Amino acid sequence: SQGAQCYKDKKFREAIGKYHRALLELKGLLPPPGERERDPRAATPAGAPKPGRLSEEQSRTVEAIEVDCYNSLAACLLQAELVNYERVKEYCLKVLKKEGENFKALYRSGVAFYHLGDYEKALQYLKEARTRQPTDTNVIRYIQLTEMKLSRCSQRDKDAM
Repeated sequence: SQGAQCYKDKKFREAIGKYHRALLELKGLLPPPGERERDPRAATPAGAPKPGRLSEEQSRTVEAIEVDCYNSLAACLLQAELVNYERVKEYCLKVLKKEGENFKALYRSGVAFYHLGDYEKALQYLKEARTRQPTDTNVIRYIQLTEMKLSRCSQRDKDAM
């Protein structure tokens, strides 16, 4: 919530710090990836989880907050003077791994891939975002920009032959 307030106040660097700090705190709550798959009931009598373990509901909550942090980090990075599109892409793909239909992550992934010059992937993510919100003007504009880039690239390829 502190990160969100910083974002509203247009203090993007500070917001990024808050979201990174939140992610570090969350990592301390989750067991290592190898232990997540194990059966937590096997550890102690009467099916009680080990001390320090999270319930299934708590784990879901932590993962939801993690997704929000990565999504918000991507939003902050896009506001920077010099945008690190590689990092935006990385964070959005983490969100999409857990929430494949997340509109904001789809849109931001498309924007990142566009600026990284991967127009095919950009178009894929942007079109998927458009299926979620067909009238979003930012998505429509980036689809148009991407299609123009793709047609220029294909024209260059034809001219080269």
